[in-house]
Amino acid sequence: MTECTADGIGFSGHGRRRVEADFQGGAITSDAGGLLLREADRRLKLTERLAACLSDPRDPARIVHEQVTMLRQRVLGISLGYEDLNDHASLRDDPVMKLLGGVDASGEAMASSPTLCRLENRADRASMWRMAEALVDTFIASHKGRGDAAPEELVLDLDATDDPVHGQQEGRFFHGYYDGYCFLPLYVFCGEKLLAAYLRPSNIDASRHAWAILSLLVKKLRAAWPTVRIVVRADSGFCRWRMLRWCENHGVLYIVGLARNSRLRELAAPWMERAEAAYLRDKGKHREFGEVAYAAATWDTQRRVIVKAEHLPGQGEQDKANTRFVVTNLEGDPKDLYDRRYCARGEMENRIKEQQLGLFADRTSCHRFMANQFRVLLSAAAYVLVEHVRHAALHGTDLAKAQVTRLRLDLFKIGARVVVSARRIVLHLAGACPSREVFRLAAQRLLAPT
Repeated sequence: MTECTADGIGFSGHGRRRVEADFQGGAITSDAGGLLLREADRRLKLTERLAACLSDPRDPARIVHEQVTMLRQRVLGISLGYEDLNDHASLRDDPVMKLLGGVDASGEAMASSPTLCRLENRADRASMWRMAEALVDTFIASHKGRGDAAPEELVLDLDATDDPVHGQQEGRFFHGYYDGYCFLPLYVFCGEKLLAAYLRPSNIDASRHAWAILSLLVKKLRAAWPTVRIVVRADSGFCRWRMLRWCENHGVLYIVGLARNSRLRELAAPWMERAEAAYLRDKGKHREFGEVAYAAATWDTQRRVIVKAEHLPGQGEQDKANTRFVVTNLEGDPKDLYDRRYCARGEMENRIKEQQLGLFADRTSCHRFMANQFRVLLSAAAYVLVEHVRHAALHGTDLAKAQVTRLRLDLFKIGARVVVSARRIVLHLAGACPSREVFRLAAQRLLAPT
């Protein structure tokens, strides 16, 4: 007798054989590589730290899903590419998702989408401030956990970006520069390590709250490493003299972009003229570097400003003057400071793209502003886990510099058959997996004693 399934799908035949598909495979997962993320979380204790920051108003006698389990469900789900709460309507039964969440792989389903939604909406400002501190604590603990010496220098990159809104959310405002309704999140990175992800409405100056966040970061970092040299790096949107003075008063170094104006162009005229004269001789790109002492009318004192005067070919017969200014209290040659120090901040933009495009930090579609801030922190936590896998387990491999989208494709989204017995949970990974050796090496490194 022919067996029929309601969800069977018939495809084009292969020779004399019929090709059919259904969803009756049983305990099979497409996310076996999530085991690497699980080991990263066990090392960092990240979701445990975050769960400890959240108060739980539920009746303990009626709790079915612990907060730490739900946080793992969301954070590791985002890492694996599941941006929507609705995805968990099916994922809650996946044996590997249960394993990643820390629950019985053969037991009851994990939290439903409505339960996860309630978790997001009960987070308050105080809880999320503690979660933000937990990200910094994780950064410090991961550095100390490797047994490394105290860092001599930490460079903190600050930048803001736009996060288009999805409807009539709280904190929704029109931003003229981005020409749309959006939020204006602030990020702080130290190299490839994320230290802060702070959602803000867009009706503010780009530097708003940056000073307060910087102050708290410096306090925490110096509590861990009293002698560390801290350098703040940012574009001209963060050039505010009060923040520069705070840095000077607290022994913090800075190198920050400075917007062009007529007075700066006047001071930079000698270098601009030399760059233009060199360009006119051979029509090639030329740069000149110098420095001036400058203070805007509102500043408290003059500060060192580096001048990069550049002349380069434009379109058609039009040439182009491209002059840039950077204010700094760092010592050194102007060209070296601009090229080696300041321009390196462009790498941070790639990290923000990973956050928004690869880890869905822009999926801020909740109505409540605080719920959207919670989602940004969940995305930040997912980034911390992925970055730990990349940094701790993939050095020396082709994936050492891979972004999250490629890591997900090559390492995390691996098909496997799951066999659960009384004594073991075995994942039989796809035999034709092209990244099997890298996966094996990454697992060995993450499982090695620290």
